[in-house]
Amino acid sequence: MPRKYFGTDGVRGTVGAYPIVPDFVVRLGYAAGKVLARHSKDEHPTVLIGKDTRISGYMLEASLQAGFSSAGVDVVLCGPIPTPAVAYLTQALRLTAGVVISASHNPYTDNGIKFFSSEGMKLPDEIELEIERELEEGAAKCVESRLLGKAVRLDDAQGRYIEFCKSTISGKVDFKRMKIYIDAANGAAYKVAPAVFHELGAFVTVEYNAPDGLNINKGCGATHTETLSERVAKAGCDVGISLDGDADRLIMADAEGRVYNGDELLYIIVCDRLRKHPVAGVTGTLMTNYGLERRLKELGVGFDRAKVGDRYVLEDLLKKGWLYGGESSGHIICLDRQTTGDGIVSATQVLSAMRRTGESLAELTKDLHMLPQALVNCRLAPGFDWTSQKPLMEAKEEVEKLLEGRGRVLIRPSGTEPLLRIMVESEDRAEAQSLAERIAGTLK
Repeated sequence: MPRKYFGTDGVRGTVGAYPIVPDFVVRLGYAAGKVLARHSKDEHPTVLIGKDTRISGYMLEASLQAGFSSAGVDVVLCGPIPTPAVAYLTQALRLTAGVVISASHNPYTDNGIKFFSSEGMKLPDEIELEIERELEEGAAKCVESRLLGKAVRLDDAQGRYIEFCKSTISGKVDFKRMKIYIDAANGAAYKVAPAVFHELGAFVTVEYNAPDGLNINKGCGATHTETLSERVAKAGCDVGISLDGDADRLIMADAEGRVYNGDELLYIIVCDRLRKHPVAGVTGTLMTNYGLERRLKELGVGFDRAKVGDRYVLEDLLKKGWLYGGESSGHIICLDRQTTGDGIVSATQVLSAMRRTGESLAELTKDLHMLPQALVNCRLAPGFDWTSQKPLMEAKEEVEKLLEGRGRVLIRPSGTEPLLRIMVESEDRAEAQSLAERIAGTLK
C-alpha cells in the first residue's frame, strides 16, 4: 500500500491546507490511538505529546488530544520541548508512544506530526501504514464515555530532559571555563539548551531564544549558519552551537571563521569513541561527503550509505548492529547515548571530545579532508525517464572510473521539483564542476 499521508518524517504540510487542518488531525489522533491500542499491552494506553514553538501548535495539540481521547487513549502533555526529549520521555516513562507536533527546520507556516514507539524510536513503516488504513475508514468515532482517555500535564518535562542530557557525558568531564554560544532557532530548545550547558559549568551566551510563534527558524538556526562564526566571535565565545526548530539537528562553529556540518561533527564523535574502543561501522546517507567515508575506512571503520533521512540511517544502524550515524545536515545518531538524532546530546559529545583532548574543532578535524562538491540541476520534462538514458549512464560510469578512490558521482531526482540533481565530488573543485557539467551535457 503506497503512503498517502506519512512521509519520511511523519505527516507534514502547510497549516490550514489539508492534511494540516483540525478535522484531519482529530481523525489522525483517533486512528493512531486505535492502532497503538491494538499493539499495546497496556490496559489503558498512554501517549506523550510535545511540540515546538509554532503558533499552530496550540490548535494541533488540542485536535490530537481530542482524537486520542475519543479512542480511549490517555494523553500526557509536555508543552514546548525538543523532539528528542519526547523520544527519551516516552521510553523513560514506559508509555505506549510519543507524538511530536513540529515541522523541524521549516518556517512557522508549516507544521507536522511524527510518532515515536515505546522504545523511543520512529514508528516502523508497517505501523504507519496501519494508521493510514485506519484513516481510510472515515470520520473519527468515539468509545463509550467510561472508556474515554484523560489528559494530564507533565510539569517537569523540561527538567527531566535536562538531567538526561547532562547524564550523557562522563561524570569526570565538565565544561567549566568554556565559553559557548547557542543559537536556539526560537524553537523548542530555547530554555532547555542554555540550561544544559550552564549546569555543566559553561559560560553561555544565547540568542534567538525569544519565540513568538512566528519566528521559529526565521533567519536563524541550523539552516542559517552563514554568520554563525561571526556571532561566536562577537560574543567572545570559544565555540558555537546552532540547533533547528525542534532541536534534533546540530551545526557548530568556532570563532575563526569555520562552520562544521554533521559529517565533521560525526567524525569527531567517532574518533573520540575510537580512543576508548573499536567502532565497527558508521552509517551516512547518499549525501555524506566522500571525504568522511574515505577517512573512516583508513581508520578501519566500516561505512554504509542509507537513503536521505534520519529514519533510514537509524534503520541501517539497527540492521547492522552499529551505533553511530548521521547526515550532513546535522542529524547525528549515537545509539550508545540516545535512540534518535539529538542536537543537544550530539553537542555534549563533541564538547566532551574537546575537553578530553584539549583540542579545538579545527584540530579534531585536521585529518578529515572534505571533498569539494559540484552540483548541476537539469530540468526534466514531465514523465521523462532519466534512468533509461544510455548516454547519461555511460557518462556516469566513465566519470566514476576516472574518480575511483578519490571522488564519487551521485545522480538523484529532486523530491520537490522536476529536476535531476547531478553531484560530483573530487579533490579538485574545478574538476568536479567540469565532470558534473560533462554528465549533465548528455541530457541537453
